[in-house]
Amino acid sequence: MEIVLLTALGVGGATVIGACIGFLFKNISHKFSDIVLSFAAGVMLAAAILGLILPAVEYGGKWGIPIAVIGIFLGALSLNLVDKLVPHLHKLMGADTEPHKNADLNKVLLFVLAIGIHNLPEGLAAGVGFGSGNTAQALTIAGGIALQNIPEGMVIIGPMLAAGVSPKRTFLIAAATGLVEVAGTFIGYFAVSISSVILPFALAFAGGTMLYVISDEMIPE
Repeated sequence: MEIVLLTALGVGGATVIGACIGFLFKNISHKFSDIVLSFAAGVMLAAAILGLILPAVEYGGKWGIPIAVIGIFLGALSLNLVDKLVPHLHKLMGADTEPHKNADLNKVLLFVLAIGIHNLPEGLAAGVGFGSGNTAQALTIAGGIALQNIPEGMVIIGPMLAAGVSPKRTFLIAAATGLVEVAGTFIGYFAVSISSVILPFALAFAGGTMLYVISDEMIPE
C-alpha cells in the first residue's frame, strides 16, 4: 500500500514539477515540449501493451482475448465520449494557447479542465497496474504517465498567467489537475483489490484509455 501511495503522489506530483518548470521558464519552446511528450508516448505505449493488455489476456484465461478486446474498445470509447464534451488536448495546446496579452481566459480554463479530465483515466491505469501484482510493470506504467505529466504541467502555466490569473491561483489550479490523477490511482487500485474477477477487464480497459490518449492526444501533438 505504501508503494501505491508513493506512486500516486509521484504521478500527481509530476504535474506540479512541470508547473514549477513552467514558472521558471515561461517561454519554453513548443518543440522542446513535443520532444518530452513524444518520449513519454513511447514509454506509455510499451507500458500499456506489456503492463496492461498482455496481463489482461493472461489473467483472463480462456476468455482472455475476448475480455481484452472488449476492455480496450470500451476504454477507448469512454475517452472518445469525454472528447465529445471537452475539446481535444492537441487542439487546445496549439498556437492559440501560446502566451499573449489578449489570451481568452475561458479557453485557457477549458484547456486546464481538459487536462484534468484526461488525468483521471491515466490515474486509474496506474492504480490498476498494481492490482496485477507485478510491481515492476506497475511502476513502468506510472513512470510513463509521470513523464507525460511534466510537459502538461509546463504548458498550463504560461497561458493562465497571460490570461490574468494570479501566480498563486495558477499554481493551485495546476496542482489540482495532479490531484485528480492521485484520486484515480487509488480508485483503480482499490477497485481491483476488492474483486480480482474484474482484474482482466480493468487492465484491458486501462490499456484502452492509455492507447487512446497516446494515439489521439500525444502523437498528434
